[in-house]
Amino acid sequence: MTGYNTARANLGTQRFVFKDVYFNERENDFQMKFDRNDKMPKYKQIVQSILTDIERGILKKGTQLPSISELSVDYLLARDTVEKAYRELRNQGYITSVQGKGYYVQSGQDKKIKILLVFNKLSSYKKIIYYSFIKALGDNVVVDLEIHHYSVKRFREIIEKNLGQYNHYVIMPHFDQTEEEDYMDILKNIPSSQLVLLDREIPELTQPVSSIYQSFDKDIFGALENANDLMAKYQRMVLVFPFDGNYPKEIVSGFRNYCINYHKDFEVLESVHGENLLPGTAYIVVEENDLAELVKKTRQSSYEMGTEVGVISFNETTLKELLGITVITTDFENMGRTAAALILNKEQIKVKNPFFMIRRGSL
Repeated sequence: MTGYNTARANLGTQRFVFKDVYFNERENDFQMKFDRNDKMPKYKQIVQSILTDIERGILKKGTQLPSISELSVDYLLARDTVEKAYRELRNQGYITSVQGKGYYVQSGQDKKIKILLVFNKLSSYKKIIYYSFIKALGDNVVVDLEIHHYSVKRFREIIEKNLGQYNHYVIMPHFDQTEEEDYMDILKNIPSSQLVLLDREIPELTQPVSSIYQSFDKDIFGALENANDLMAKYQRMVLVFPFDGNYPKEIVSGFRNYCINYHKDFEVLESVHGENLLPGTAYIVVEENDLAELVKKTRQSSYEMGTEVGVISFNETTLKELLGITVITTDFENMGRTAAALILNKEQIKVKNPFFMIRRGSL
């Protein structure tokens, strides 16, 4: 076939190269990856590789694709596999077939980018990320939202159902640490060029992926250290951290490291219920209900908040601002904007999201 070069199939990764017959027979840079060891179904590998390079502008409108017979023979694939891939691409409007001539790219970069956004849960903070992400992406993008609720089983179902259907997969990978191997295997099924991790970096994921992450242990240490002038009046510190709440355990490590380095007595509690307030103590709370209980206890005591008892809460809200509560927080709007920028600019890098303390009267 004119305009088609191929490498013979082998047991590892195969590649085949198209020529752009629409643009004066000029050979473009498209190279399709096909890996027999990949768990992704073969037809989805074909679909995803073509979609990725249409999005990148490597496959332009009018580019002729190899015939079903050629792909079947040269890559030792069943005709049904190639037919299924081309049928899916045609149904989605990406390619078209011309009787007696073959298959051609029909939709170029004008096709809307499809993104699957997967959160661990819905919360006010996730909504901030979502809306800043949507706003920064603009109108030429379609975003579908799924929630895995910390369940690896649910996460597996989401990815298996949608693999090959989107240009990018933006994942918030917060799971029970005992299930790490399971969710790592799922993440590895997503092509690294299409995967963006939110909120958490995963060094164990060896393939290069984009990520906008928090360094939870270093972030809390740094935020407290930068407030040493305020922390000087507190000899004891208490972190209220529900261990069944699926919060990053690195928060506890960072808190302990700060207390040890700056010679503070410290304690980690699962709940503020039952705690007898002591003067000279600064409390850090993760959950909203513990914050409410702590504020109530302080108001019922003879101690003055911000002088004798300190209160720090995780993550900013309008209510905390009105109540004058000191918060340590990441910049959720920036996280959404940065994720959108990496996708739009086709960048594959790791970005640490800003983390800081907002000082108010409670400390």
